[in-house]
Amino acid sequence: MVRVATLLLLRHGRTTANADGGLAGRQPVELDETGRTQAGAVGERLRALPLAAVVTSPLIRCRQTLELALPQASPVLDEGLIECGYGSWEGQPLKKLAKEPLWPVVQQHPSAAVFPEGESMAQMAARAVATVRAWDARLTAEQGSEAVWLACSHGDVIKAIVADALGVHLDLFQRIVVDPASVTAIRYTPLRPFLLRLNDVGGDLSGLVPPPRKRRRRPARPADSDAPVGGGAGASR
Repeated sequence: MVRVATLLLLRHGRTTANADGGLAGRQPVELDETGRTQAGAVGERLRALPLAAVVTSPLIRCRQTLELALPQASPVLDEGLIECGYGSWEGQPLKKLAKEPLWPVVQQHPSAAVFPEGESMAQMAARAVATVRAWDARLTAEQGSEAVWLACSHGDVIKAIVADALGVHLDLFQRIVVDPASVTAIRYTPLRPFLLRLNDVGGDLSGLVPPPRKRRRRPARPADSDAPVGGGAGASR
């Protein structure tokens, strides 16, 4: 596999809206006590990693998560990672929204879902994927193939990025689960992305850091994007 940067996607910790069963959207909803504890716990797992960059949605729940998890970091705010614009759905209880005619579309055909006075899910997916791919290419070029970087965002945004990495249609992204304060890891290569971790809420993350390169860099070749037949040996420890 070609050596390229590694992207860690971090979902923010649990919020008051998550706990109350509401749809926060882009409202300034903050972490609850559980979310603050989750942020501290994921920070213990992340702090040993040599992060080349930390990028985040500008919403306060993501910024609070990083303040607790990585207090020494200086996150870059990027609107491309912001929550889906749910429009007039924002702030409403999910139980109420489940009775709306649009709800089955969101569940079964999300690529066609356009939220009233808001964004479409297809627009959200396109700008989120474009954002992380652009950051990944930039960091690989500037800091080398051993770079590991982190993007803090939201559940549906991360699910859309994962769906793209898996090569599945956005209509299947509701099959993906991304819990609060979970870590998902993706490594992009010239021909395909590789999903390294999904919805990881515990354990050592050090295996995601590539070992130092021993040889001079060479141009990427198509075979560098091949998956190991038989499963491979996994990361070196």
